[in-house]
Amino acid sequence: MHHTHSPLPPPPPPFEATTNVDDLIGFVYQPQLRRTLGLWPLLAFGLVFMVPIAPFGIFGGVFAASSGMVALAYTVGALVMLLTACSYTQMVRAFPMAGSVYNYAGRGIGPRIGFLAGWAMLLDYVLVPGLLSLIAAVACHAAIPPLPVWMWIVGFLLLNTVINLCGLRLTARVTSAFLITELVVLAVFLAVGVWALSQGRGQGLSLDPVFSPDTFTWPVLFTAVSVAVLSFLGFDGISMLAEENRGGSRQIGVAMTGALLLVGVLFIAQTWVASLLVADPAKLIADGDPDGTAFYDAARVAGGHWLATLTAVATALAWGIANSLVAQVSTSRLLFAMARDQQLPRFLARVSVRRSVPVNAVLLVAALSMVLGLYMASRSDGIAVLSSLINFGAIIAFGTLHASVIWHHLLRRRSRRFAVHLLIPVAGIGILGAVAIHANILAQKVGLTWLGLGLLVLIALTLAGHSPRLSGLGA
Repeated sequence: MHHTHSPLPPPPPPFEATTNVDDLIGFVYQPQLRRTLGLWPLLAFGLVFMVPIAPFGIFGGVFAASSGMVALAYTVGALVMLLTACSYTQMVRAFPMAGSVYNYAGRGIGPRIGFLAGWAMLLDYVLVPGLLSLIAAVACHAAIPPLPVWMWIVGFLLLNTVINLCGLRLTARVTSAFLITELVVLAVFLAVGVWALSQGRGQGLSLDPVFSPDTFTWPVLFTAVSVAVLSFLGFDGISMLAEENRGGSRQIGVAMTGALLLVGVLFIAQTWVASLLVADPAKLIADGDPDGTAFYDAARVAGGHWLATLTAVATALAWGIANSLVAQVSTSRLLFAMARDQQLPRFLARVSVRRSVPVNAVLLVAALSMVLGLYMASRSDGIAVLSSLINFGAIIAFGTLHASVIWHHLLRRRSRRFAVHLLIPVAGIGILGAVAIHANILAQKVGLTWLGLGLLVLIALTLAGHSPRLSGLGA
């Protein structure tokens, strides 16, 4: 009798995530990072990475792209990210280790796909700290002109690197303090803004920022979401800490979903209020916001100069210190995970025994961020270029994540949980595809070029006999 064989690769050994350090031993890894984080530090980490006041800095761009329907863009963006968080939750339970999509795709589909996913994520993660430092430096230079942009970039990066090298406990304390400060500033803006609207300032209370039938089109919506999604990037950084949390893989999923829900509500609320306070909506839609001051102008309408200054300073410090700090943490963990599997130079996998920190990876991220930030500071379009590139890299990585859920759980494990292992990933891929199609043309070109370069590197590694492998798996 002739037997047919499935083309699918054999599954890795069955493994059920637990809450102890033996999670990694099941994948032939020895634990190197210290498990110090509970649910609140994880939640705070994700919130700080996303920045509860992130729309302050890119509000004008989203307003112009969405024809004023900023709250709608953030609502759809939150939905896309919640679908993605669901897929993250499924994969972190199957593979509870640092590396995020790189590990999930590599173990869920195959090491070569994992390499390409990690390569796509590098475009996102390696650029993020440089972008954040640049945005904050530009804002601080505007407030204190005698100090040049380059000096602010160097100062922010040196401070963040020292804090990160001291260990994750200190990083968690610093980010928690910044989170509380950001939430206080946001509460002040919302209170003053709602009061101003009730007094007849701005456009008055209206649902136009949520939906305007006169200006709505699907291309307008997806173009706006491709910009707004930048504010949500970072929730996935929580998965990078899978080897440093105390509560097991389930806690990682709870933290990601919780952070997204909280920040989604905050984004929608603040952009709705700010949209109604824009002095000249038609002009902002037509001309855009080249100086990045649209939100602060709206704050000035609501409360005067003091509120505009408060929101501007809060944005600079949140992006330059708090957000850059956690971005550096996540990026260094991605480099560590790929180096541990010998897909990047081995020296990046070195961990400080005393601090339980991947020291060389942290230092490399700091160096790359400084070079990138200083170079982009010399370009007039530096912030716009970096933002679009980061978004496109994240879209590729998230799409691969959804595909890995279908491949690993539905095809390989023969799961019958069709809602979470088929419908949600397919919906996520569909919406992400629509967003990618309407993304910035330059981002599409550079993103696909970067992916093509990664494919060439993969081919070269394979021909040289160094095909990507993961511990516990074959090639």
